[in-house]
Amino acid sequence: MMTRTRESDIRVAVSTVILTLRRAPVEELPSLALPMVLRTRDPHQGDWALPGGWLEPDENLEDAAARTLHETTGLSPSYLEQLYAFGAVDRSPGRVISIVYWALVRSDEVDAQSAAHVASGLAPENVQWFDAATLPALAFDHNQIIDYALWRLRNKVGYSRVAHGFLPPTFTLADLREAYEAILGKRLDPANFRRQVETSATLLPTDEFRTGSHRPARLYRYNNAVELADRGPLAVDEKRTR
Repeated sequence: MMTRTRESDIRVAVSTVILTLRRAPVEELPSLALPMVLRTRDPHQGDWALPGGWLEPDENLEDAAARTLHETTGLSPSYLEQLYAFGAVDRSPGRVISIVYWALVRSDEVDAQSAAHVASGLAPENVQWFDAATLPALAFDHNQIIDYALWRLRNKVGYSRVAHGFLPPTFTLADLREAYEAILGKRLDPANFRRQVETSATLLPTDEFRTGSHRPARLYRYNNAVELADRGPLAVDEKRTR
């Protein structure tokens, strides 16, 4: 005999897929990496899982995502976007619906925030970064969640400036191509990539150049008239602070 799940038995959790770009040695593709948290209690004790936690009664979803991410990893990305809701009946003991967010962060931001938490003595001890392409078996349905996030990212890169999340305000075309290569998992022809980008009207050249061991490379910035992501008519006021 089937029993109905009472509304009071359903809990809401939030999790975040936060991705950064790992620079690669010469001749190797750059890669995407993300932090995972080692579970210290059942269910799935000893398994790795996405950063997350329970939604508090007085919180909105985005605030909960930011709070739980900071509590579990020490990271505070400037941008979070809702990815999807996962609510299969058998995904967790009891009935748990997870609202999943995702964020892209620059590697230097990760290093700076991690160093600050080490210096303060607040660095989480059970957090480890993994290559997105070689994840272990994760707790719950988190492998499926990450697969979906990567699929969304690869599709989104074709029609938005989502790759900008991995880059500083100004960057070279090689920097941008490297971000695309990491997202797509394949090499791109530099000449074709330059032609496509320069005809897209999404970039604006600056008068600055990066110098080093190679010839100077011009720095570009994104045309800010193009949004990072379309958040629709319910977009949160950018001036709102948490």
